[in-house]
Amino acid sequence: MADSEAVTTQGSTVEEWTQALAESKGSPGGGAGTGVMLAIAASLVSMVAGYTKPSDGRGGELADLHARARSLRETALRLADDDAAASEAFGAAFRLEPGRERDDAIHSASVNAAKASALLGERAMDAIEDLGWLCSHGNPALIADVVVAFGALRAAVAGARTNVSFDLATLRSAGASLEQIRAEHPSLWATVQQLNTALDRIDELTAGVDHRAAPTDTDALE
Repeated sequence: MADSEAVTTQGSTVEEWTQALAESKGSPGGGAGTGVMLAIAASLVSMVAGYTKPSDGRGGELADLHARARSLRETALRLADDDAAASEAFGAAFRLEPGRERDDAIHSASVNAAKASALLGERAMDAIEDLGWLCSHGNPALIADVVVAFGALRAAVAGARTNVSFDLATLRSAGASLEQIRAEHPSLWATVQQLNTALDRIDELTAGVDHRAAPTDTDALE
């Protein structure tokens, strides 16, 4: 597949998609990579859930969790492709000649890109407590997979947080100050802090089970 612009998560191999990501075109870029990391996390949640036998009347909880993970994997890949399209518009705006049209295009593309990343971040935050549930009730033989899933999920949350913040700040290229940006886009602005809080929660949950996933780590022997 020679044309990287035609590469999507839905219709290409991992080789083709990552080759497109490696090219200096920005579409797909870091935002789309965030979506793929979320899909990886969701896939691992689904796998661990599938290997887990429900106990103590928790069959319904497990079934719901498993269904959410399967749905999230599909949603994350779609959002990755949506973000790649937003990145394309973002780059096109900056290629315009200086003037009002360029400023308007940058404003629209920046807000749309921030919204795309915020949506990815929201979906990623939805998965945190499901992984937390698997820490306590999942198949203990797969705790290492849970920690790997946390790593992928953390990458997705961190990517979304950074992209939302960066895209909002890009509005300064169209003449806005950070104070104006916060006043005009309070929800997107608040999303950055919500994602920061989510990173802390992921770190807390991961620290609580890492000794089980990596028992040969030197810190675990102290």
